[in-house]
Amino acid sequence: MSRAYLSLGSNQEPEARLARALAELRQRFGEIVISKFYRTTAIGFDGPDFVNGAAILDTELDPIALNDWLHALEDAHGRQREQPRFSSRPLDLDIVFFDDRVLTGPGHLQIPRPELQHAFVLRPLAEIAPDFRDPLSQRTLAELWAAHPDFATSAQEVILRNG
Repeated sequence: MSRAYLSLGSNQEPEARLARALAELRQRFGEIVISKFYRTTAIGFDGPDFVNGAAILDTELDPIALNDWLHALEDAHGRQREQPRFSSRPLDLDIVFFDDRVLTGPGHLQIPRPELQHAFVLRPLAEIAPDFRDPLSQRTLAELWAAHPDFATSAQEVILRNG
């Protein structure tokens, strides 16, 4: 079994979509660890605020198969892949870490995810896995979050039903 650390987000009916996605993740992978969820402004485009969080799950899938499964879940929730990269989306599920692997490709798969630099990815992950070490920097997520420029900034927590 491997451990995957995921970033979760949505800015289209986010509370309902993320609650459904969490239920589907639990149905497929069993018990998962879930962070708090935070409302954040869209980055790279003008659009509705996102709700972002993180989850940790154990899986027998390899990173490519897990990525494909997550893409299928996004697609089932109405994700349109022909949209510009920075745009609204009903569901965005990314593998940020997969054990301590470093992987590039196929496609846009990159582990660790470069989006770790953003507070909306780093904060929830540091909340649920503070001692996990980024395989590139060898720093813990707690250390990375404490050094982040947004560390002192408070974000609005969102309560999800069934979260």
